[in-house]
Order: sequence, then structure tokens, then C-alpha cells
Amino acid sequence: MRSDEEDYMRLLEQTIRKFLQPIDGVPFPLVVKALTGYRVLIFDSSIEENKRLLERLAKAAQLGGQKAFEKGIISERANEAGNKIEDFILDALKQVGLKAEKPVTRSGKRKNMGYPDIEITDENNTILYLECKTYSLAQKEQTFRTFYLSPSEDPKVTKDAFHLLMSFEIKRNERNGGRIFVPVTWQIYTLDKLLVQVKHEFNASNKDLYKAEALLAEGKIV
Repeated sequence: MRSDEEDYMRLLEQTIRKFLQPIDGVPFPLVVKALTGYRVLIFDSSIEENKRLLERLAKAAQLGGQKAFEKGIISERANEAGNKIEDFILDALKQVGLKAEKPVTRSGKRKNMGYPDIEITDENNTILYLECKTYSLAQKEQTFRTFYLSPSEDPKVTKDAFHLLMSFEIKRNERNGGRIFVPVTWQIYTLDKLLVQVKHEFNASNKDLYKAEALLAEGKIV
């Protein structure tokens, strides 16, 4: 390899190495605006309308949490129980008089995966996106990633709205000879002050991986 090619490769490696460094402290509202074109509204709980909305959300958290406690949540991990608590919260939100459903994407599809979990509308046509999370007390202060927002050509955020998080501390419980999770406390946070991290990665599809020209050996088991 010529020296100019070596210099180019060295520069390219240095550039990629810098590109892969995580970017910390990115305001969540800026990310949402850049990815979807819509604003994250600031939730001011001193405003009377917002105060009443928060009271209903708190009631829904209590009702949904109690129902989840009664039934129990079957899950391998504490953070994965968040997916299963969504149905309890959806029902509870409707009980307190709020319209609550899985968000519809820009193209009109209803998707379960991805942020956010629930779209809420009240009688004043206030729009609120709600994310549901669960955690064990031992995990609350840990720094591994539990919240994700990925770029999408068909995002679930389609309106200017409040963005809130409803979280539940859960504990292991023994019932009927089996182990389950039950919620023991709940919290509601606003996400308009959240700072997120960008972590770059390289990826490949199965089509990229399983190319005939890269195959070195194969065999049949049955």
C-alpha cells in the first residue's frame, strides 16, 4: 500500500473512531422535533387544566397498579414487565374518562413496538403521549439503557403534545407456587426536561450476512 493510501486509511479510522463516541446531554424535545417534526410541549402542573389532567393520570396509575397487583405480572425481568402493565394502564385511563389508545403512525398504522406506548386525549383535545416503565428498586439508580427512541420513516408521534412517563416499582412475589411481579409504587414524570444519549452502531441485515460468496462451509443435521 502506498504511503498516501496509508495516510488516508489512518485518517478514516480516526474519523470513524470519533464518530462512534456517544453524544451525551441531548435534549429530548430537540430529538423528537428533529425525528418527527412535532414539538414536545412543556407540562406546567401549575396550570389548572394540566393540574386536573395530572390528577386523572395519578388516579389511573393507582387503579391500574392495584389491578396489576391483584392479577400479578408474569415476566422474566423487572424492566420487561413494563410491556405487560400497559394494558392495565389503558383500561384505567378509560375508567377515569380519558381517551386512551395505541398511537397511530403517520401512515395510519397502529404499532405496539417503539416509543411511545399510549396516546391520550382529554375533553379539551389536549394530546399526551405516555410511556410505561417498570423497574426494581435495585435497578433505579443504575445507568444501563432502558429508554429508546429510534429514527423511523413512520413515527408514532404525529402531533405536538405533552410527553410523560408513568413508572412502577415492582417486586417479586410468590403466588400459587409460581413467581410473579407486582407493582408497589408509581410515579409520573415529565419528559420535557429529559436529556438523552446518542450511541452510534454498525448493523447488517440477514441479506447482508448470508451471502453466497462469503460462505466457507455448511452441513445438514437431519
